[in-house]
Amino acid sequence: MMQTRVDESWSNACRQIVQAGQRMDQRGWVPATAGNLSCRLPDGRIAITRSGGHKGFLTDSDVIEITPDGVPVDPANRASAETLLHTQLYAHDPAIGAVLHGHSVAATILSMDEPSDAITLAGYEVLKVFEGQMTHDTSLELPLFHNDQDIARLATVVAPKLAHMRLGYLIRGHGVYVWGKDMFTALARLEGLEFLLSCELARLQKKA
Repeated sequence: MMQTRVDESWSNACRQIVQAGQRMDQRGWVPATAGNLSCRLPDGRIAITRSGGHKGFLTDSDVIEITPDGVPVDPANRASAETLLHTQLYAHDPAIGAVLHGHSVAATILSMDEPSDAITLAGYEVLKVFEGQMTHDTSLELPLFHNDQDIARLATVVAPKLAHMRLGYLIRGHGVYVWGKDMFTALARLEGLEFLLSCELARLQKKA
């Protein structure tokens, strides 16, 4: 049986995941046991939250190591059913160092009401939190994908659009996936995206 190697890098990864989980929980983005968080260590190991844990009360023991294929290094551990969506991103871009998945109210409602295959966000100053954006006078699309309990099949639908995603993506009635070069960047982008989605939801409610 292979065991996770616990060292300074692993301890640091656990600490970052625990802190990010607490921040996401405080903002209501990971209700109950929803969501999952991961990061890739400098040596290539991948740390991810185990299945079923409340993200607001994570400890180091709630973080497990998985292989690049999403298999727990320790067979006694159980990874989230959505682990493949994390490893897909790490395989797609070696510069990605962290992936966050949350289930906010704004993301859930907007994803279910939007008839097109993307939510367009335009004119917001906060768009500058995303890589390559130098002005608010721009628009970016957040791709929408239908929810599918067959995660491997969902991953094949997401794959063709990964290269063009600037904001992340949203699964209908489910939640967002956001990533970055490290945990700080991924969390900043998640906060930026959730702010934008909350603004869009408020605007729709005002019109109603």
